[in-house]
Amino acid sequence: MADDTSDGSRAPLLEHLIELRRRLLRCLIAVVVLFFICYYFAPDIYQFLVRPLADVLDDMGGNRRLIFTALHEAFFTYIKVAFFAALFIAFPFIAMQLWLFVAPGLYKHEKSAFVPFLVATPILFFMGGALVYYLIFPLAWQFFLSFELTGGEGVLPIQLEAKVDQYLSLVMRLIFAFGLCFELPVLMTLLGRVGLVSAAGLAAKRKYAVVLAFIAAAILTPPDVISQIGLAVPTLILYEVSIWCVRMVEKKRAAAEDGDDAGKPAAA
Repeated sequence: MADDTSDGSRAPLLEHLIELRRRLLRCLIAVVVLFFICYYFAPDIYQFLVRPLADVLDDMGGNRRLIFTALHEAFFTYIKVAFFAALFIAFPFIAMQLWLFVAPGLYKHEKSAFVPFLVATPILFFMGGALVYYLIFPLAWQFFLSFELTGGEGVLPIQLEAKVDQYLSLVMRLIFAFGLCFELPVLMTLLGRVGLVSAAGLAAKRKYAVVLAFIAAAILTPPDVISQIGLAVPTLILYEVSIWCVRMVEKKRAAAEDGDDAGKPAAA
């Protein structure tokens, strides 16, 4: 009898592992296929990423360029571009595979509650990337380029000669930093749903959130005021949005509990 019970418990676990392997394999295939497609367009994608710097340099005039100092540097830069682009494009498909793996084990009301988070995650990440691309990049690049010096009698010029791999690393670092920080409302709302955080607790720790936001901005961004403030301020705004979202979750939970209590028969 014990052996039958043990075999019965192992069988569902084995089925779940097989299902997980199938979902992960599909995600891997999607990323690999998109990688080769994105590698074909890697120069165009890189030009899109370098456009904010190009616009600032055009305004300054002169014949400017990006350089690479190792023979393999441009090749590996395009590989990184293709890989990051493939992950970004494949994210909705990966999220859907995760949802299809988890959904069979959820109740109907749990599925309806989880879907908004699944939709909001890529949207918020894209909003963070768009903010840094269209607002922070132009301001930050102008700040860094302000340290250039023109040559003159007895003065050597100081001019930017940016490397392609270093520029890509900086750009992707900022995009991912802003994108991840914009996921704060999703994370806090999920924690609020499971009861790990409360709106009152988040509001009481607001002063600590201010300090942590600027510390995180100092770590994740280059050492310039524009990038750090550009990340810290939206993070604090998103923290306030998180408090509001958790408060809404608590109100819905309280209303549901009141409905359950009203439906119970009165004790004799």
